[in-house]
Amino acid sequence: MSPHESSDPIPSPTKETSSKGGSTPHQRQQGGSGAGGSQGGDENKASGSSAPAQKSMTKAERRELQEKQRAAKAAAKQPGAAPAAKDKEGGGGKGKGAREAGSTHTQNRASISGPGESSSSRLAGRDVAGDAGISKAGPPGDDPIRGSRIFAHFGLPKPVGNIKGDIHPAIIKLGLLFSEFKICGSNARCIATLTAFKTVIQDYTTPAHSTLSRHLMTHLSPQITHLVSARPMSTTMGNAIRQLKLEISGSDIDLPEQDAKDTLCSKIDDYIRDRIIIADEVIQDLAGKKIKDGDVILTYARSSVVEKVLLSAHEEGKRFSVIVVDSRPLLEGKYLLRKLTTCQPPIPCTYTLLPALPSVITEVNMVLLGAHALCSNGAVYSRAGTALVAMLAKNHNIPVVVCCETYKFNDTVILDGFSKNELAPKDISNISKDSQTPLLTPNLEILNPLYDLTPPTCITAVVTEVGLIPPNSISSIPLALGKTSL
Repeated sequence: MSPHESSDPIPSPTKETSSKGGSTPHQRQQGGSGAGGSQGGDENKASGSSAPAQKSMTKAERRELQEKQRAAKAAAKQPGAAPAAKDKEGGGGKGKGAREAGSTHTQNRASISGPGESSSSRLAGRDVAGDAGISKAGPPGDDPIRGSRIFAHFGLPKPVGNIKGDIHPAIIKLGLLFSEFKICGSNARCIATLTAFKTVIQDYTTPAHSTLSRHLMTHLSPQITHLVSARPMSTTMGNAIRQLKLEISGSDIDLPEQDAKDTLCSKIDDYIRDRIIIADEVIQDLAGKKIKDGDVILTYARSSVVEKVLLSAHEEGKRFSVIVVDSRPLLEGKYLLRKLTTCQPPIPCTYTLLPALPSVITEVNMVLLGAHALCSNGAVYSRAGTALVAMLAKNHNIPVVVCCETYKFNDTVILDGFSKNELAPKDISNISKDSQTPLLTPNLEILNPLYDLTPPTCITAVVTEVGLIPPNSISSIPLALGKTSL
């Protein structure tokens, strides 16, 4: 018996020729006999028995083979794929067992890949949605991630579990605070990041045969990566880290190590003082001059700069009232409301949610808003809902003033809030456990984008530490600071 012959009975060559177009028993054995011949050949490829022949395959054939292998793995995980797998193992690609395995395998592949959609693209979409924290629960036969897959590129805070590399304990603690939203706000996050980096620098020791100016940046890279893995980096953090790296690269190599570390920590303190603290004081003075007695000021969510402006104007003896507009999921306006109503004497305040904005906008004299980032085209990237407030105020001819430090300037152009955004985690939705909430419904996915983009046409002026700037002149901020870029 030759090596290519099978021990099982083989149909006569005459009958096989009439049905298969003249194929030989040797060809039938390689292809997996009977009607499942071509399918058996695919299974042999998927099992890796044809690995040496892949060198002679074209690129398209290799891609097709990879798709079949992925589909076979996915089919094996399906509940109905177990009997098919047993048939393939027992039958060895022969006779009726091979035909049943081939038909079951084909049906599983068809159930995984919808009409006009390849199995690899379908599986890739599920992987992306899973990384973005999007639920895949749903009734059998439906695709629950089809609608929410378009949000898979949004940043999502992740629980800090696996710690890779030499991460300082201060950075680990800060990452936990970021991921749990216990430190929220662009200014607060930037100050916390720079303060943690001061601790990292002081505990750093330069290895032998290396210099601080070169090795310290290598040491800081995993620290930055850990913070970004906890929550996407803000514009303020990115600008501050770039400035810190510039200071590290320019440090004097002849300085003793401790003196060099002290100098870097002093530079960090100067950055916080000049670009944040003093800048806020200048903005308080400039924006406070726009507030008059009897004014009704509307603000949205909570901005640390706007809060300081209102408290500073109140301390000057101006009498005005504030309408605080808020929205889920963070409900930051409650914290601002507590600050304004606990000062002495308290500021008259009205608290409302975003859907009630049209009812109160007619009473407003000026809108004061904060910003997460300031784009070079004059658009303001801020908390989701800011664009709605600014557009409605413009429709009622109410001036919209944005308070923003210049270190939030971003030299990129953002045209909408979809290309770049961040999703709030589900556990901060602030929905009461006793309330009737559909959070546990399998087919419902809650999406809370944290930011939106306010077009420059809806903004009257931007108050910075270098003065009041119209939105169409935002690109002149670096020149006002004597720099080509921030």
